[in-house]
Amino acid sequence: MQPDLTVSRTYSGPICLQDPIDKELMTESSLFNPLTDIKVKVQSSFMVSLGVTERSEYHGKAHSGTFPHDSNRTFNPIHAKNKAAYLQNLSSLTKRSDMRTTGVFGHLGGRLGIPNTGVSLLIPHGAFSEEASWEIYLAINQSEPSLQLEGSEILLGPEVTCGPPEVTVSTPFALTIPHCAEVNPDHWTIHLKKKKEQGKWEEVMSVEEETTSCYCLLDPYACHILLDSFGTYALVGEPLSDCSVKELKVAVFGCMSCNSLDYSLRVYCVDNTPWAFQEVILDEKHQGGRLLEEPKLLHFKGSTFSLQISVLDIPPFLWRIKPFTACQEVPFSRVWRSNQQPLHCAFSLERYTPSTTQLSCKICVRQVKGHEQILHIQTSILENERDTITFFAHDDSHFPAQMGPQAFKIPYSIRQRICATFDTPSAKGKDWQMLAQKNSINRNLTYFATQRSPSAVILDLWEARHQHDGDLDSLACALEEIGRTQAHISALAETQTEESHFSYSRQNGL
Repeated sequence: MQPDLTVSRTYSGPICLQDPIDKELMTESSLFNPLTDIKVKVQSSFMVSLGVTERSEYHGKAHSGTFPHDSNRTFNPIHAKNKAAYLQNLSSLTKRSDMRTTGVFGHLGGRLGIPNTGVSLLIPHGAFSEEASWEIYLAINQSEPSLQLEGSEILLGPEVTCGPPEVTVSTPFALTIPHCAEVNPDHWTIHLKKKKEQGKWEEVMSVEEETTSCYCLLDPYACHILLDSFGTYALVGEPLSDCSVKELKVAVFGCMSCNSLDYSLRVYCVDNTPWAFQEVILDEKHQGGRLLEEPKLLHFKGSTFSLQISVLDIPPFLWRIKPFTACQEVPFSRVWRSNQQPLHCAFSLERYTPSTTQLSCKICVRQVKGHEQILHIQTSILENERDTITFFAHDDSHFPAQMGPQAFKIPYSIRQRICATFDTPSAKGKDWQMLAQKNSINRNLTYFATQRSPSAVILDLWEARHQHDGDLDSLACALEEIGRTQAHISALAETQTEESHFSYSRQNGL
């Protein structure tokens, strides 16, 4: 349900409560006091009372105490006796420093991310005590996977490590891992696995399983996991039929060869995760390659049919391709289990004369008896005349770590209001279960029921899912719908009461 923009009003300054519903909310908690220094577009009185509205603009002061906030805070990168082990473990997690990151977090929490990989860690406010802070790390395993796959299982994303493992939290943190599966419970069983101290792996849960140990929310391109212990985790997919689909990103890079007349085309088919594509970009930078066309998605079925890559429509008399290389075929098994090493095919083209500086052709990538994608290449082979193509939709290379309030989309005071409103059960249905439902959280609600503040954990999950959003539209719309539903229930109850009184009056001749 979309907000009714025809009745919206703009306020600047303190927000005042205006109708009976607002008065009811005012009595529920002392947190519902007017907020000063807020400029906000109001959609309903219910949202006014919470301070959450469409495209809110917050000009209030930031929380004092952005870490570190006093000289008495205890800083714990790790206990001294374990510091050597900590440093050794961190350095061995990955071969490259660009696949790991660290940050110091205290009671105010924050967000840690590995740039342009889709891997991130959200530490909620209050996860650590006020007296302590920790140096937290996040890394992607760049070596051969240590997870031994069974049967038809495949890795759907990177192995991710967060730690130190001995650090404890008082409220679940959110780990986001990208995946390449086309989500369909009829075609996939997806498991979360964790590496134990002995190097063995154990299954934590199935994504569709009802459990109170952790929570997995599977979005189309990422899995958001609520956990209470650090460690090494991986998402594993088990196809249930030949209709299971793994999404591949198809990208074409080109560069001049040592021979000035030769030009090399490299066609990559990698798992559709930012992390896998980041690997390709880093490799191509070392080779001097340039992205020639925006990547496309290929839906690769688990049907055992191979992948064919062809170069078509090369301009005659201007270019020629080396014989017997215009079409290459890749076996199914290599494509299906290609998550660790970027899969690519190389094509060598030759100009007839140095005066030819433009290249146009088509790259056809298709699964036999399956999906097909065609990339149209139209480029200059001269570097200074080539257009720049954006690698990532969300370039977060400048924000690997955020500490304190600036890491969160929802201001802390408003978050407190929402929790105070929805954590307390209401006869009108205004509780955390409705908050979960309006945020598309419909399964394993028992997990949230075991939390000290179910609403807070739901909002943490919202923060993890919307880390690239610039506003609070989705949350505002959810609260708007709840407000309208609540108003409808109240009106219905009043109508039933009036009808009851009218019936009683008629029966008694009044």
